[in-house]
Parts: sequence; C-alpha cells; structure tokens
Amino acid sequence: MQDSTAKPLLWIIVPCYNEEQVLPITAPLFLKKLEALAAAGLISEKSRVCFVNDGSKDRTWELICQFARADERWIGISQSRNRGHQNAVLAGLMEARDKCDITISIDCDGQDDLDAMDEMVKQYLAGAEVVYGVRSRRDTDTFFKRFTAEGFYHLMNLLGADIVFNHADYRLISARVLEQFADYKEVNLFLRGLVPLVGFPSGTVCYERHERLAGESHYPLKKMLALAFDGITSLSNKPIRLITGLGAVFSLVSFFGVLWAMYEAMIGNVVAGWASTVCIVCLMGGIQLICLGVIGEYIGKIYMETKARPRYIISERTWQPYERKYRG
Repeated sequence: MQDSTAKPLLWIIVPCYNEEQVLPITAPLFLKKLEALAAAGLISEKSRVCFVNDGSKDRTWELICQFARADERWIGISQSRNRGHQNAVLAGLMEARDKCDITISIDCDGQDDLDAMDEMVKQYLAGAEVVYGVRSRRDTDTFFKRFTAEGFYHLMNLLGADIVFNHADYRLISARVLEQFADYKEVNLFLRGLVPLVGFPSGTVCYERHERLAGESHYPLKKMLALAFDGITSLSNKPIRLITGLGAVFSLVSFFGVLWAMYEAMIGNVVAGWASTVCIVCLMGGIQLICLGVIGEYIGKIYMETKARPRYIISERTWQPYERKYRG
C-alpha cells in the first residue's frame, strides 16, 4: 500500500472488554499520540484508532460509537460475543490489513507506554516489518506474578517456542506481514508465539509498564495460566515427547523392580510391604493422570482445529453499523 514517498498510514488496534471506566481516559490519549506522530512527519494524517469491542457487557460499545461520531479518526468494530483477548486483537489486525500500512496493537488500560510508538514507527521506516514492545522491568508486578511470568518465558524458550522475552501484545506489524499471517488458520491463538513464526525483519523497543489507569484487570491468575498453557501446547510438542521419555524411564525402573522381586521371591526373603505398595501405586496413578491430561489437551486442540470454526465474527462496525457478514 505504501509508496516510497508517502507517509505510512497507521491503525492503532485496541481490544476492549468491559472498559467503560478506562476508555474515556485512554481514548483521548491514543488520539493525541496519533496527532503527535503525524506532526512529527512519521505517519499519515489519515491514521486511525480502531477499538475492538470483545462482546462487552457494559457501555463499552456505546462509548466507542460516541467517539466515532465525535471524530472520524476514532473507529470501532464489535464482535458478536466475547471471544477472548487474542481473538479480539486478531479481528482488529485482519480488519486493518488491507486498509493501512502498519498496525500497532495495544491494550486499552493505559499501562503500555504510548511514547514507545515513536521508536516503533522509526524502526519500521528503517526497514523493520515487526517491532516488539518489550518491558524493561517488572517493578509494578507482585513477586509471584513476576516470578511466574519470567519463568513462563524461560519455559517456552526451553520447549523450543520462539517468543520474545517479556513481550506481550504491544507490537507494530506491517500490512505486508499481516498478509502472510492471514494464512495461519489456528483456532487456538497465541499471537506472541505465532507472529515470530512469520519471519521478516524485526526489532524491539524497551519501555516501562505503568499501573492501570482505571478499572480492574480482566486477566486474573486463572486466565493467565490458561493463556500460558495454550501457548505451550499450541507452539510445542515437547510435552508429548517428555511424556514418552518419562514412560521409558519408569518402564526401565519397573523392569528392574520385577527382577528384584523375582530374586527376593526365589531366595524366600518375602516381606509384606503394604506401605511401599500403596506409595508406588499412588505415584504411578498420579503420573498416569497427568500424562493423560496433557495428551487429552493436545487431542482437544486437534478436535477444535478440525472443526475450523470462525475465530471471530464482526457483528457491527461504526462506519457500517448493520453489516454482519465478515468472519475470520
């Protein structure tokens, strides 16, 4: 879409779920950042802020529509129901891919530093097709969240998943990359692991994350753990291989155990071992259940992928309020 002389047209993609408290605060900030980038000559004045309503149950969509009527640079799309943060980001990216040159996805809560967008756009102009926003530190997190988050990134890299350390979903992606990314049809989405798979020149921008400006986080521990497990099982088959290795080790130990039991029986040194038997049975039973659970998770993902259900359904757009036909 972009020629050698035109300034890139940017869409800021902002997923929203029940954000009526924080949206009136952050929406003007996004618009102000667009104006600053345009004034600096980095982006086109026709750039937009695109809110993606993820089936909110409060006044979020009503507010988005009000913003769109107040200024054409605010636009919005609404999903037919709540599909989760990853699908909301994907819906915005796919909506934008043939309408702009670059996208920057960012959460609505105001925690991510908007000034990092300047460096993202500059790196794009210098040749990078993807620019990842990376947290420089986690001082605002609790010790538990910091420990588990950093442990997750280390675990993902250990399992062979190519993800950027301390990067979430604050990133710049060019329309060229989005065209190729559209060929990835996974129903089980983990964008921070899928985007690096596409390739293309990339860069990183470090920034400090702040406290949420208003409202409450929609990512409690349960959702974070679910996202982490989705990421592991969607990007790596090493857990299955670990189960195979674990089974081989225990089979070998069991084989020697049988030989030992036969030897003890032949020499007549048989002692009732109720406690040891119960411990072994419980240990093996627990390991088997864990292994079956991991295998079941993979089978469940295969089941969902074969159905090929749409990952999102856009029910309304601020510029086409009654159009209900686009699916991804």
